[in-house]
Amino acid sequence: MKSAFFINGLWVGPANGQTLPVIDPATETVIHHIPAGSAADANAAVQAARAAFDHGPWPRLTGHQRAQVLRAIAKGIRDRLPELARLEVRDNGKPLPEAEWDLADAAGCFDYYAGLAEGLDGAVEPIALPDPRFTAKAVREPIGVAGAIIPWNYPLLMAAWKVAPALAAGCCMVLKPSEHTSLTALELGEIVNAAGLPPGVLNIVTGLGAEVGQAIAEHPGVDKLAFTGSVPTGARLMATAARDVKNISLELGGKSPFVVFADSDIEKAVEWIMFGIFWNQGQVCSATSRVLVEAPLYPKLLERLLIEAQKIKIGNGLQPGTLLGPLVNDLQYRKVLAAIDRAVAQGATLACGGKAAGFETGYFVAPTVLTDVPLDAEAWCEEIFGPVVCIRPFDSEAEAIALANDSRFGLAAAVMSADTARAERVAAAFRAGIVWINCSQPTFTEAPWGGYKQSGIGRELGHWGLDNYLETKQITRLISDAPWGWYIK
Repeated sequence: MKSAFFINGLWVGPANGQTLPVIDPATETVIHHIPAGSAADANAAVQAARAAFDHGPWPRLTGHQRAQVLRAIAKGIRDRLPELARLEVRDNGKPLPEAEWDLADAAGCFDYYAGLAEGLDGAVEPIALPDPRFTAKAVREPIGVAGAIIPWNYPLLMAAWKVAPALAAGCCMVLKPSEHTSLTALELGEIVNAAGLPPGVLNIVTGLGAEVGQAIAEHPGVDKLAFTGSVPTGARLMATAARDVKNISLELGGKSPFVVFADSDIEKAVEWIMFGIFWNQGQVCSATSRVLVEAPLYPKLLERLLIEAQKIKIGNGLQPGTLLGPLVNDLQYRKVLAAIDRAVAQGATLACGGKAAGFETGYFVAPTVLTDVPLDAEAWCEEIFGPVVCIRPFDSEAEAIALANDSRFGLAAAVMSADTARAERVAAAFRAGIVWINCSQPTFTEAPWGGYKQSGIGRELGHWGLDNYLETKQITRLISDAPWGWYIK
């Protein structure tokens, strides 16, 4: 486990000498310490990235040359996958199979963007002009130095979502992982070094968001900010970026609906409802935490959901068979339990769940189902970011669509129905950036990811993710000796 920053290809200690404890959320024991960065450390990292972009080889390589390094990074992750997955579990708490899945996706992300990097070579768009004396073309170029600030729910995968397309584009960058889950992000420094990434192209600085994250956002040497996290933090970063008119992309919170019609297969519906909210302990920005069930199916579905939710095995993510690990830390644990208590105080019924029984240590919350939740209650309107689902009946398609869209968020939504035309119709009516039909949460590197309304700005993944890190330049050339005719002596 690394105990230093990765800056300019070297492992360096914090300027202030301070550290932060790393706590295993299943045991509440301190397993490591990471450096607590300051503005001085962020500045050093940005300067390294700036020098690498302005004077180094990386932006000047061909896409094929960059792709070779990206594929070597993917291989480096795969070669260390078992070790990294266990590290992710001890840092984040998620079950080991989920961590292995995430890391395989992270490696695949680097492979995918290697292919897109190759596609940048020779990607020139000719422009037809009305004046035959001129020719014009549009070319794509790296945006410059990128600052990436990532959350704690998918530590290495969220890093890959930003680092892979930025490197493919030819950018240099500073990565600031969450102070709660920095271990695998730091290991990425060793992986990129071994893959042959030039010094300064990727720099990794750990520490508190208010110190390191803010310093990166404020730095005039940063051209692009990419952030995944909460709406309040995203709004502050957006205001900071506005001072220098920085390019910014934001992937923020959600309160995603899942509409289930009465013609749905009940067992499949229960399976996808549970996957949509209990995967990763519900610590998923797109979690379908508001479930709307057509009235004729509602009683039976609720009965089946409560039975199956209470069968889910809770425990240490390293224990075989665990499906629900602890929440990431004590703060999140207390927030989720407090949100459940407030929901009950505001009129909701706790059908099952709450604090998990039988654990003397660890931040364990049982799969929680809330019914009779008032539409203006916090639990129905605000993101809880834990294994908590609110479920209620509806009577008509129009009502379901209205309830689903009645949110300040618009990240994701899901609909389930045996009627394909109705499912497509409802999907089209959702005001959300990601829509699933007859499923919830499948995510593919090739498809765009991002939301409407307060769920963010811009899109990650697919070619849209690469576009985040590219600028478009127009080049116009005079090809005729004919005079322009404005001023001739």
